[in-house]
Order: sequence, then structure tokens, then C-alpha cells
Amino acid sequence: MMRRALLLALLALGLLAGPLHAVQPDEMLPDAAQEARARQLSKELRCMVCQNQSIDDSDAPLAKDLRLLVRERIKAGDSDGQVMDFLVSRYGEFVLLRPTLHGANIVLWLAPFLVLVVGGAGLWLAYRRRGSRPAPTAPLSSEEEEKLRRVLSENSGDVTKL
Repeated sequence: MMRRALLLALLALGLLAGPLHAVQPDEMLPDAAQEARARQLSKELRCMVCQNQSIDDSDAPLAKDLRLLVRERIKAGDSDGQVMDFLVSRYGEFVLLRPTLHGANIVLWLAPFLVLVVGGAGLWLAYRRRGSRPAPTAPLSSEEEEKLRRVLSENSGDVTKL
């Protein structure tokens, strides 16, 4: 009975805990359309402190500064592309959660596929080699078994004399 109540309480807490965003009310723009743009851009920008979170989700002070910078640029009339270009020119392409497909990043984008191809080729070669093993030898004939027994009895089981 107590276990069931505890389980239900944990389930209720889990359902109440929705996605939490770090954006504070004082950061939000009064224009809903501009705020929606700012939130969308913030989800595409990497927190330079947390590195695996967007600035929309991060509580780090640098993430807050970047959120405010995005909102300032939007208020100034910049397009989404101009905001992203400004941040990339200032912080480098690392600020993007999804790097572009050009230059040295091509290696990053193609590496998983290259690993799959090389791994598949390795498996194929291993399978081919496995199939080309020699056939197992036939069992010893009765004459061969007798000869082996004689040799072993003469050497008293001492393998070094063989």
C-alpha cells in the first residue's frame, strides 16, 4: 500500500516536470514574434560553458549573455541569418549546435559513414577468410592409431622425445 502511494507520487512528479528552459522573464522580448525567433535561434546555439546544451537550456552566465545578445540583434532588425553570422564571426563555428557542411567539417560529417564502410569491409573479409579454411582432416585409421600407441608407449608418454 505504501509502496503504491510512493510510486504514484513519483509518477505525478515525473509528469509535472516538463521541459525547463533557462530563459528568465526579464530576458524576454515584448514582441511575441521576435521572442519566438529568439527562442528558435537560442535552440540552435551551443552554450560555450556546457557544450552539449543550447543556450536556451543553459543556466550559465555566458549562455544568458548570448541570449541577451541574440535578442539585441533581433531588436536591431537583424535577420536570423545575420544574427547567426554575427555569432559565428565572433565565437567561431563551434557556437553552432549543428555545424555547417563545408571545409574541415566535411570530415566530421563523413567520418561515421566512413567507419561503417571500413567496418563492413572488415566483417566481409573476416567472413571470406572464415569460409576458406581447409576442411577438417579425416580421423585416424586403425593402423595409424596402433602406430601412435606404440610410439607413445616406447617413449613412456614423454613428449620431448618425439
